[in-house]
Amino acid sequence: MEIRIGITNTARELSFESDETAESIRKDVAAALESKAAFVSFVDSKGSTYIVPSAGIAFVEVGTDHTRRVGFVA
Repeated sequence: MEIRIGITNTARELSFESDETAESIRKDVAAALESKAAFVSFVDSKGSTYIVPSAGIAFVEVGTDHTRRVGFVA
């Protein structure tokens, strides 16, 4: 699924694909914000790790768990 993270005072957003579920991502972000953790980390589908400062998160958009369809829809 695609994850987009907006970071304050930055013109661009962080966007990557992850193998985690939407609920797992939501819980990780909510826990980091509620506990005032310094950062939250994510792992993409290729194994790269992203560390984002919690104070700088403007928004987190988590895509759906549905896979894309290939072909034409009638």
